[in-house]
Amino acid sequence: MIRYYGLYSNAHRGKIRKAVSALSSPPIIEEKTIFVPSKGWAEMIRKIYEVDPLLCPHCGTKMKVISFIEDHKVIDRIIRHLKLTFEAERPPPPNKVQQELLMAGEEREEYF
Repeated sequence: MIRYYGLYSNAHRGKIRKAVSALSSPPIIEEKTIFVPSKGWAEMIRKIYEVDPLLCPHCGTKMKVISFIEDHKVIDRIIRHLKLTFEAERPPPPNKVQQELLMAGEEREEYF
């Protein structure tokens, strides 16, 4: 069994590591970053549907997003208050039609 003393001992190497790490890494102060929502969604809607979602329908000025409502109960209350309904203009195609389209696409090796 070999014992190390002085500079080669585990205790001395541990003290050096602690001193070096304390000097080399000062405490990190995290700054609060201000979240700026991206306007990517508005640009995509503008490109696809050719309608600017951030233009006011009444006066035509540019609107900005103030906040997002994520609570489902609040969203339901707003929808009921505005008396909005979300009924489809036509029902979705039956399952049989979708299966026929998929089978036809597989025969031609096309995918949707």
